[in-house]
Amino acid sequence: MFVSELDLRDFRSWPELHLDLEPGVTVFAGRNGHGKTNIVEAVYYTSHLGSHRVSTDTPLIRTGQDNARVSATTINNDRALTTHLLIKTAGANQAQINRTRLKSPREVLGVLRTVLFSPEDLRLVVGEPAERRRFLDELLSLRTPRIGGVRADYDRVLRQRNALLRTSSMVLRRGYQDESGAAALSTLDVWDAQLASLGSQLITARLLLIDALAPLITSAYASVAPESRPASVRYKSTVGLGEGLGEERDPATFEAALLAELGRRRKEEIDRGTTLVGPHRDDLVLMLGNTPAKGYASHGETWSYALSLHLAEYQLLSEQGSAPVLILDDVFAELDAKRRERLVHVAEEAEQVLITAAVGDDLPANLHDAVAARYTVTMDNGVSAIAGSG
Repeated sequence: MFVSELDLRDFRSWPELHLDLEPGVTVFAGRNGHGKTNIVEAVYYTSHLGSHRVSTDTPLIRTGQDNARVSATTINNDRALTTHLLIKTAGANQAQINRTRLKSPREVLGVLRTVLFSPEDLRLVVGEPAERRRFLDELLSLRTPRIGGVRADYDRVLRQRNALLRTSSMVLRRGYQDESGAAALSTLDVWDAQLASLGSQLITARLLLIDALAPLITSAYASVAPESRPASVRYKSTVGLGEGLGEERDPATFEAALLAELGRRRKEEIDRGTTLVGPHRDDLVLMLGNTPAKGYASHGETWSYALSLHLAEYQLLSEQGSAPVLILDDVFAELDAKRRERLVHVAEEAEQVLITAAVGDDLPANLHDAVAARYTVTMDNGVSAIAGSG
């Protein structure tokens, strides 16, 4: 799998950009802040429908513009598909595959698969649970695009439920004996049922993913940091399920457990005006030996763990089909020789590698011969420009 063409319009610092890309290693070099990461961010966005740097789409649109467009042609087993994404400041984003308008941008998920390494990866280990949930859910959406729809529907129901808890707190407290209270509680019951149904599907999918991912993470960490304690992962749920990875994966069981826990904590949720139960509160716990990596891992161990998560991700996606496009965003400067060597080994196996670096010479020596194209990115008055050849 590789990207053969990339077209940007009003994406970040790029008013326009057209690139013809080839398999092999492509390097984008330039000073920090000049726009090289914006290029690989656009490729990543095409794959995940989200940025690795920001949580909303608005910063992706060039200042003063109403929308941005990202078009990418992906070659997979000699089949070419061009995705077009229109990112809007207002209203829903739009998407096409070739000339076909799609009902939802989520339908492009799976056309292009990418794995990205960047300095922000440390947040996977030391950051909040939302970072690790996003890692799981984005990987799920690449492997099983249907789950991307489940996740979006769950988020929609969660917003509606939270709005009801927040705006109708006093009415809900009146209980079923009051007419308005009974109506509000009946509406809450509807949201509970939908939240439990969608949430159980998401929890089940996450647990099945962790079943496949866990041994790969342990193995990758051992290869990157053989002198360290063994790495392991487990799923921490707000309903107390999935603590052991050997459990049966039954969505009906999780749905019943979610409904029971929502009922048990209903008064607390009404008092606090927010949903306290569900996969949006769960976490992927990263362990080193018998202690959590967060708060106890050294800086080197933290980097090794972050690297191992993506190495496992890359291996899992490669086993499922074509190897994903590998994106290395200013990462070599952050790694020591051993971790560079492990990453280079993966890069040598990939069909396409996109690399950003402050200077082209930041590359490890054994990658230089594999470089198919080099580009220099500059900026003038906030507008990026590119020079080089494929």
